[in-house]
Amino acid sequence: MLFTFSAALYAQINTTTFTTVGKDVDSIVVKDLSKNKTIYAKDDNKPLRPASLTKIMTCMLAIESGKMDKVVTITKPMIDVEPTKLGLKVGDKVKLKDLVHAALIKSANDSACAIAYYLGNNDEAKFISMMNKKAKKLGMKSTNFENPCGFDDKKHKSTARDLMKLAEYAIKNKTFNSIVKLNYYTFRTLNTNKKFAVYTSNKLQRQNKNVVGLKTGYTSGAGACLIARAKKDNKDILFVMLNANNRWNNAKRVLDVTMKSTKKTIKKAA
Repeated sequence: MLFTFSAALYAQINTTTFTTVGKDVDSIVVKDLSKNKTIYAKDDNKPLRPASLTKIMTCMLAIESGKMDKVVTITKPMIDVEPTKLGLKVGDKVKLKDLVHAALIKSANDSACAIAYYLGNNDEAKFISMMNKKAKKLGMKSTNFENPCGFDDKKHKSTARDLMKLAEYAIKNKTFNSIVKLNYYTFRTLNTNKKFAVYTSNKLQRQNKNVVGLKTGYTSGAGACLIARAKKDNKDILFVMLNANNRWNNAKRVLDVTMKSTKKTIKKAA
C-alpha cells in the first residue's frame, strides 16, 4: 500500500492522526482544493461498495436535466425499495427538485428511485446506463453503477479516487452546493398538500459550521461511508472515506488536522 502524507507545521501530529484514521478505513483520500493537492491517501484506487454516495451521481443527473421544476407522479416501482425512505405514496405529485433534496439530505431511497424512473422514462435500466455513461465521461475508470441508490451488489462498485472526481465535479454546480449544505428542508405534495420534512444524515455537518456537505452512506456490505467538505478562510478540504469504522470521530480528526497550514508533501511506502 502507498500512503501519502502532506507535512504541516506539526508534521508528527499529522502523521499520527492519519495513521490512526488509516487503520480504521478501507480507503480514504483527502484533498486541499485551495491548493489542488492530495494531502493523504490510502488505497484510494481499491474498488469498494460506495453505498449512498451513489446518490451524488443520481442527483447530478437530475440537476443537469433541466427538469427540476417538473412534476413527478409517484408510481409503485418508485417506492418499492428498502429503507431509508421518505414515505412517498402511489399517486403523490412532487417536484423533481424536492426528490433531489430528499435524496441528498435524508438519503431517501424512494426519492432516488423515483428520480431514476422519471428521468429514465419509467425504465430504471436506462437511467443506470446514463449514470455509467456520465461516470465514464468524468474519468471514473473503476466505477460501475447497478442501481441509483447504492444498494449492495457485487457489480456496484467505485473507488475513493473516482468518488473524489465525482465530488469535485458536483461542487462546481451551484444548485448542488445549495442543497448539500442544508441541515433541514421541507416541501409538500402538490395534489394532497402532505408535508415532508427531511434532516441531514451528516452528523459532521450538524456539529461543525465549516462543513458544507456532501453525502453520507451506509449498507451492511459497504460499511459507513462519507464524502465531506469543509471551508474556512483560505482552506477548502474535501475527503472521501469508504468502509470507515468510527466514521464521525475519524472525520473530525481529519478536519482538525487538515484545517491547519500544509507546506510540503512526503510520500511513505508501507
